[in-house]
Amino acid sequence: MKDSNGRNYLITGSTGIAAETARQAAQFGANIFIVSNDEESCAALVSELKETTESGYAVADLTIESETQAAMEKFAGEFGRLDALFNVVGISGRKFGDGPLHECTLAGWNATFDANARTVFLMCRAALKVMLEQAPDRSDVRGAILNMGSVLNFSPEPKYFATHAYAATKAAIVGLSKTAAAYYAPHKIRINVIAPSLVKTPMSARAQTDQTILDFMRAKHPFGEEMLDAADVARLALFLMGDDARRITGETFKIDAGWSVSNV
Repeated sequence: MKDSNGRNYLITGSTGIAAETARQAAQFGANIFIVSNDEESCAALVSELKETTESGYAVADLTIESETQAAMEKFAGEFGRLDALFNVVGISGRKFGDGPLHECTLAGWNATFDANARTVFLMCRAALKVMLEQAPDRSDVRGAILNMGSVLNFSPEPKYFATHAYAATKAAIVGLSKTAAAYYAPHKIRINVIAPSLVKTPMSARAQTDQTILDFMRAKHPFGEEMLDAADVARLALFLMGDDARRITGETFKIDAGWSVSNV
């Protein structure tokens, strides 16, 4: 990942996969800008990153158009060129009323789509406007966008993870990314999706304390026999944002420790 040196990465989210990706990218010399609605975790992460690289942050509710635009303007003012956007921020939606379709509340549906799909739309739109105005880099690429999907979009798990609004948001992200990748390919902008299974992050805190789910994961994740580490996902994310993936666009990459091919 030496190709990250000197690149400017904007990452949404300040914990879990977002934080680990930022740490790894910083170790390889990338400059990092974090956008999240939690100033405390933003400030703590950026303080950590500043020990190894240039970094900054903006506090924003990414479901709000004006705040998303203000965050992008702050990034542009501090960093200039945008080499890659990694959209990580999102929610499970369960506490808002997500669940099996016949039980899913309208409030749960709307909250999940706002946090997962609306944020991706607004951030991608803001990023594309910046990328379209900048020259291609040494790899003949204007910029890269990586969006967060989920293995549940491809391999549903009805017993323990019947959150249908969540799965629908991730399917929407895949569709948006694919069509956008086709449109922006002639403009030298790459767009891909990463689709992990269950990862040890703050969002999966409930599952991490549920022994039934932990026992289930031993069979569902034959490679590792537990939840994924955020570091594993971050490594794939860095590859897809970097020069080594310069010929890859319009794809969705699952990282699921065997979830989608297990017989459980």
